[in-house]
Amino acid sequence: MNQDYIKPDNWSIIEEEFDVESVKSSESLFSIGNGAMGQRANFEENYTGETFQGSYIAGIYYPDKTKVGWWKNGYPKYFAKVLNAPNWIGIDIEINGENLDLNACAKVKNFRRELNMKEGWYNRSFEATLQNGTEVSVNVRRFLSLNLDEVGVINYEITPLNKEAQIIYKPYIDAGVTNEDANWDETFWEPLETKDNENEAFVTAQTFKTHFKVTTFMQNSILSNGKNLNLSPEIVSATKEKIQFSYAVSVAQNTTSSIQKIGGYTVSLNHENTLSGAENVIKEALTKGYDQLLADQIEAWEKIWEMSDITIDGDVKAQQGIRFNIFQLNQTYLGKDSRLNIGPKGFTGEKYGGSTYWDTEAYCIPFYMATKDQQVARNLLTYRYNQLDKAIENAEKNLGFKNGAALYPMVTMNGEECHNEWEITHEEIHRNGAIAFAIFNYYRFTGDYSYIPEKGLEVLIGIARFWHQRANFSKDKNQFVILGVTGPNEYENNVNNNFYTNFIAKWCIDYAYEQIQKVSLEYPSDHKRIIEKVKLSDTELQEWKKVSGNMYFPKSEELGVYLQQDGFLDKDLVLVKDLDKSQRPINQKWSWDRILRSPYIKQADVLQCFYFFEEHFSKEELQSNFEFYEAFTVHESSLSPCVHSIQAAKLDKMDMAYTFYLRTSRLDLDDYNKEVEEGCHITSMAGTWMSIVEGFGGMRVKNDTLHFSPKIPKEWTGYSFKINFRNSIIKVAINQNETQLSHEGDKELTVSVNGKAVLVTPNTLVTV
Repeated sequence: MNQDYIKPDNWSIIEEEFDVESVKSSESLFSIGNGAMGQRANFEENYTGETFQGSYIAGIYYPDKTKVGWWKNGYPKYFAKVLNAPNWIGIDIEINGENLDLNACAKVKNFRRELNMKEGWYNRSFEATLQNGTEVSVNVRRFLSLNLDEVGVINYEITPLNKEAQIIYKPYIDAGVTNEDANWDETFWEPLETKDNENEAFVTAQTFKTHFKVTTFMQNSILSNGKNLNLSPEIVSATKEKIQFSYAVSVAQNTTSSIQKIGGYTVSLNHENTLSGAENVIKEALTKGYDQLLADQIEAWEKIWEMSDITIDGDVKAQQGIRFNIFQLNQTYLGKDSRLNIGPKGFTGEKYGGSTYWDTEAYCIPFYMATKDQQVARNLLTYRYNQLDKAIENAEKNLGFKNGAALYPMVTMNGEECHNEWEITHEEIHRNGAIAFAIFNYYRFTGDYSYIPEKGLEVLIGIARFWHQRANFSKDKNQFVILGVTGPNEYENNVNNNFYTNFIAKWCIDYAYEQIQKVSLEYPSDHKRIIEKVKLSDTELQEWKKVSGNMYFPKSEELGVYLQQDGFLDKDLVLVKDLDKSQRPINQKWSWDRILRSPYIKQADVLQCFYFFEEHFSKEELQSNFEFYEAFTVHESSLSPCVHSIQAAKLDKMDMAYTFYLRTSRLDLDDYNKEVEEGCHITSMAGTWMSIVEGFGGMRVKNDTLHFSPKIPKEWTGYSFKINFRNSIIKVAINQNETQLSHEGDKELTVSVNGKAVLVTPNTLVTV
């Protein structure tokens, strides 16, 4: 049974009942972010129930020492943690001598949360009866400014309902925070200095080891019926790590009192002096004021939605799902800073360390390419180029590889490997291929080849060298093999000849070889610079070609499928539909040994290969492999349903495609995997976007032309999306009878719909 307390709504995430059991899940689902920072939807006031406090700053991390029972050579020394940042949202509230705490109130009614995705704010309201008999109505609105991305704003309103109330607001900032997932229960922050000035306060702290300096700040105003009372605070406490103010006000019955709190972070990544930076940021925010900051927020989100929205008619849950996914992606990463990337949990939790995985290249880049300026995707590619030296060091240090072979980390913050599971760190090497594929995909979509001679070719050479050295020649098979790997299906470790890994290895070598030839002809000076820098010879190139030209691919001729790995058919092949439902999810019910011996697949593996490289396979091959492997797939990875939805749509299995779409789009809202309280699955949300655009819309780029093969689930009356294709904005609207195309640009464009060329002229609607 999935959770179902989130109300269906086209533009908002809504909860309408206070339930202590769902507090942590809601803290994830109602999270807010602005690309530079983010936070879980924790209560501002004190809450003594179960909660997972979390605020996070993009790019700030800590190397938490790896905790293992015994050490193996090559283990990363640490697991990079996204840090729970100092808390700026805290406002303790005292009403007629009693602390406001929803876990201790005599009664709570009319509780409502709303995350308004259209306008980019989070609101919480309720009526509470305290143990002392005072009844109050509370309304709190909070947002993180997109325009001033170091600033967050809270407007906390209290209205006494049955009597006059003495209300004491006690806002604070606190650097004495810890991570839920610290390996050794270490604290990660060292407080340096505090400062207060009238209604402003500052705590400056730095991270141990990594020495990121952060000033956490607040500025408070107390209002009555919207009018500033210009109160000065008492200082309740001022320690090395925490400053708390106190403002006491008498509030008549049915009169609304409020505190407006501006808070946030200035960081040493962007400021030489974080304290003076914070003072300037507060000035800028106060000059605008609460109303203008909110108006700016609504306008900024309107611009984002103008390009990235997907509309779905006739299916509110499907509409809510895709907008939630698009909203969270934009809250997590806006592409302004090439030092940043997209963590699997974004700003919603700490699991997976908040670092960069292959998810970025495999799933996120298509979304950002198509819904933003191509520079955003280029920044994500540049992030990997800037870490190439570390990838070369990683291959040398951990695998003994030479000559500039590069192994990109499974998990990273700064280019160093910081994943602490052996079978992932050393065996799940297919991630290297996703980075090369992203370079190919970027050029295919944008037509911008300049990235390859400038930066990308060096990355492709390092990756090709890795695959050349990682493969070895099998005399028995008379072919090259790749042994001891983990494919995308993490429910098989240390297998030989994972089909996807072998295929992407061959493809990477061939693609790098092709680009070397192309750059030598079209960019001779770049070619000369790169070849001299990496010391690449014709002899080495011929050695590469021997490997790629004679790679082994496991296959069953009898079943007509490629084998996920050499031993797949040795397993006890019980289909998922025949598995006792009480055993699901197997990752929470079974031992790891039992999972590894089973045929069950966590996410697309062979089918991931068919997704990336579909032009290399026939539709009949896709069908036979899809029908064979989907029957063994338990979809216990967030990255699984989207790939299956796209392929089911291609195969005209529309009921299945729709079911997988709902699963990927509502994975967190409906908590399919029973873990949303740990945070949302941000990177897989880009796969949700792909399941509509590439799945139902059938969008592909072939020979520099956009192709569509539109399909529509029977549950929908219509849907639409926009694509920024080479600076032409194409709008595609599909209903049960026809497809309509229009484009905002200054020149006509030819696209293909169901294999037929269609000319689309600017600002003209074309119906197919």
